[in-house]
Amino acid sequence: MASVLKRGATFENIPSTQAKTLRINLNPDIYGTFAEIGAGQETARHFFRSGGASGTIAKAMSAYDKDFSDAIYGIEEDGRYVTQARLMTMLEHEMHLMEERISRDKHPERLFFSYANTVATIDFSKRYKGHGWIGIRFQLDPNQKEFDEIILHIRFMQTEARLQQETLGILGVNLIYGAFYKYNKPKKLLKYLYDHIDRDTVEIDMVNFLGPNFKGVDNRLMSLQLIKNDMTDAVMFGPDGNNLLPAAILYKKNILALRGSFRPVTKVNLDMFEKSYDIFIRDPAVDVNKTIVIFEITLANLKSSGEIDEQDFMDRAELLCSLGHNVMISKFQEYYKLVEYFNNYTKKRIGLTMGVNNLVEIFNEKYYRHLSGGILEAFGKLFFKDLQVYLYPIKDPETGIITTSNNIKVHPRMKELYKFFKYNSKVMDIIDYDPEIMHIFSRDVLKKIVNGESCWEDQLPEGIAEIIKEKNLFKKKTVEVEQT
Repeated sequence: MASVLKRGATFENIPSTQAKTLRINLNPDIYGTFAEIGAGQETARHFFRSGGASGTIAKAMSAYDKDFSDAIYGIEEDGRYVTQARLMTMLEHEMHLMEERISRDKHPERLFFSYANTVATIDFSKRYKGHGWIGIRFQLDPNQKEFDEIILHIRFMQTEARLQQETLGILGVNLIYGAFYKYNKPKKLLKYLYDHIDRDTVEIDMVNFLGPNFKGVDNRLMSLQLIKNDMTDAVMFGPDGNNLLPAAILYKKNILALRGSFRPVTKVNLDMFEKSYDIFIRDPAVDVNKTIVIFEITLANLKSSGEIDEQDFMDRAELLCSLGHNVMISKFQEYYKLVEYFNNYTKKRIGLTMGVNNLVEIFNEKYYRHLSGGILEAFGKLFFKDLQVYLYPIKDPETGIITTSNNIKVHPRMKELYKFFKYNSKVMDIIDYDPEIMHIFSRDVLKKIVNGESCWEDQLPEGIAEIIKEKNLFKKKTVEVEQT
């Protein structure tokens, strides 16, 4: 590891792409392979051009022909080549060859790496802009038995294949350079991936850090960085804490989404989910085996005093993951934008579970003043597809009146619009709710937790209170996981 940190030149400000490749090439210990499929040898080309590549590149290759690719890396079950599974196979295969063919006895100090990408650039029809998987498997200590990995998924925004290829090449250089020289600052490493690349040219919508040198990295927090840094509009992570590619999870699925603060998740949240899910899967058009449930939090909900409290985010994520749910963080404050996002990946049924207050807010015109068509344009985008709202009632603590879709109060100008959607069965009441828990609100529970009060534990799902107490959640001050 010391050789990586001590060798090479020191560069002021942001080093150029050539400076980065030259620094790696002049490091006698960094040695590996490049396997690039779909967009040419764009990353390897930068290393060859900067000089001294023979000290870095053991092999550079492409396998464009599918038969050749299958002969080298095997046949994928789904027949697709631009997938995470294909990338992992490439990294595994190439690193195995490195260990097999390069003698450790002759080169005891060498730090092996395998860089790979499998990419589809924009096609001639311009309908598909292109995307790809990029990754590096590497070691920072020659005696390190377990390798580190950084895996990315990207979406191209440019409309010319040549420009996409150039972007891919620079991004690859930034990834390799970051792996060896910025690995101890993963949050900053993510930002450095855009060195000499405009943010509007490529989107990074998934990243995972794995390996011994990333044991202290929580990939859920890295996922949040993608949103904070405007690298993407939405990210997802699963119950295991690893990030998921939204496109892969949502593709051709029926989607039931529950938006909330989940600060903390309460029995009401769980009742909303369970009761709406029962309604959703009873729909003849919904195949339960092709259905995904998402607990979604907007970026705006994570902000406090204009800043995102990362520890607060991690506390919420901890609880939702413990319940076994997929979580999405999005930049979509308006529901219609969330539905538009889902519609990019599926044409099947979409359900939104929400409380009465959320539905009232949807009919607030202030959220749609930026649209030329105003609220009508937004509602056209929200309801024109197979979408249904599952409405959870609310009980007034003073009067005891329960508000449902039948007696909800929206702005007078919105009444007729609301009736239209109500009578067209776009809004469905959850009628089998648990009346014994309607007094529970996350904000009240949170206040008790923060103030060290008691009698809040039974308002949360089984096991949640124990996790909050054991890990002291919602009380700890924000702690950076790395130096800033």
